[in-house]
Amino acid sequence: MRLVGPNGEQVGIVRVEDALRLAQEADLDLVEVAPTARPPVCKLMDFGKFKYENALKAREARKNQINTVIKEIKLRPKIDPHDYGTKKGHVVRFLKAGDKVKVTIMFRGREQSRPELGFRLLQRLAEDVAELGFVESAPKQDGRNMIMVLGPTKKKAEAKAEERRRRSVDAEGASTPAPAAADAAVPVESQA
Repeated sequence: MRLVGPNGEQVGIVRVEDALRLAQEADLDLVEVAPTARPPVCKLMDFGKFKYENALKAREARKNQINTVIKEIKLRPKIDPHDYGTKKGHVVRFLKAGDKVKVTIMFRGREQSRPELGFRLLQRLAEDVAELGFVESAPKQDGRNMIMVLGPTKKKAEAKAEERRRRSVDAEGASTPAPAAADAAVPVESQA
């Protein structure tokens, strides 16, 4: 087998027994790193430390990974203006947080014969939230429903960083003491 030392130096091609003896003398483990190579490659290392460092790297990679979340909002073609405003507020909140939004319009009964009403409603919603998101998937009919997907213009990581900055500014504002009032109550000594 080809043996690599603990610091990455090439020891050379040695027998298995000699490699095991070297590992035992150095109080290290003999780990096969390339079993398919000819001859196989083994390395002298502290295997526990190696596993620990790999776990740290994996944890760091997961920490930097962003999970894409798709939120869903359901509307009807004949929605009241106030209800539309409320649903639009939810869409705005989701887009500000960096999440994708799936907007579904549900058609019932005779509404199914008028899909242009749903299409117009989705176009209106897309125009209303244009500064926060873009149309990722154009409106399309899917049975009784019409679906459109909106994507955020800001990445989720940017949205989280902005939220942290805003909270720290708010916390600094709250921790700063208020200026003392000019006419604060001052104890007066009585002259007796």
